[in-house]
Amino acid sequence: MTTLTTTPDGRAARRSAPPPAPASAARRPRQGGTVLAVPALVWYLVFMVGPLLAIFVIAALHWPGMLQPVSFAGLDNVRAVLDDPVFWDAIRNTAVQLAVALPVMIVCAYMLGYYVAQRPPGHRVIRYLLFIPGLISTPAKAMVFYAALSPDGLLNGALSGVGLGSLTDAWLASPSTALACLIALDIWSGIGFTAVLFAARLGSVPDELGEAAQLDGAGHWRTMWSVHFPVIRDYVGVVTMLQFLWTLFGSAQHVLLLTQGGPGTSSTTLSFLVYQKAFIAADLGYSQTVGVLLFLAGLVGLLTIRRVFRQNY
Repeated sequence: MTTLTTTPDGRAARRSAPPPAPASAARRPRQGGTVLAVPALVWYLVFMVGPLLAIFVIAALHWPGMLQPVSFAGLDNVRAVLDDPVFWDAIRNTAVQLAVALPVMIVCAYMLGYYVAQRPPGHRVIRYLLFIPGLISTPAKAMVFYAALSPDGLLNGALSGVGLGSLTDAWLASPSTALACLIALDIWSGIGFTAVLFAARLGSVPDELGEAAQLDGAGHWRTMWSVHFPVIRDYVGVVTMLQFLWTLFGSAQHVLLLTQGGPGTSSTTLSFLVYQKAFIAADLGYSQTVGVLLFLAGLVGLLTIRRVFRQNY
């Protein structure tokens, strides 16, 4: 292919244009990217989608133990779950746990993250201190709370020391306080890490927004909730979804280490019920039926949180 160009003396001259790149060369980078993604896709299908499908399959089986014969149960597991009062106690406890822990954790973590984002004296040290609960293993956290809440633990000792011995209690062994202790552990272990995430996101908000609000007479409280919060509203939704999933699916380990679901069923949650029926009662069909309901609850919760925190512009 040739093109016409004009020389300095005004005469036209022909010049050969470079040949166009072949279509195969233009598509080569995209094909290479697809090939590089194949191992990750295979890993995801085998270890993520596969177990998810297995949950629905096992929920339709009568499987009384790993080495026991398997038979098709149909909807019998669903009927057994819905007729079990322990299941409804677990739903109630999980609902209370989410209704208390999630709002308290998100609101307090956002306020704490906003304070750190203002770069007060020693803000770098504060970030490290807030991150400490995230560095402690779950058994170690449980031991800390057990040492504080056991009948002869730190809390009862402190109450007796200040003349409030009548308020002492076996906090982890009392039906009225066992679930509250687990909720306190969830909040303590998650609030610092969440605050660091909020502080990192708030640090990217332009300082001019806060300065303009303060020039207009807004205080820190109004600036925090009316100026900065709308800017990072979508990020708050993402963090809320993460903490929702962690509280919904990860509470079993705290229950297992501290209360074993008791006294009675006062601290049994849905995630712990899945573990209990699978590994203690050896009823895999029942366990995975609760797992399916737990998965659906998580999906509905994620969609609800996404709708609540979506941007309005």
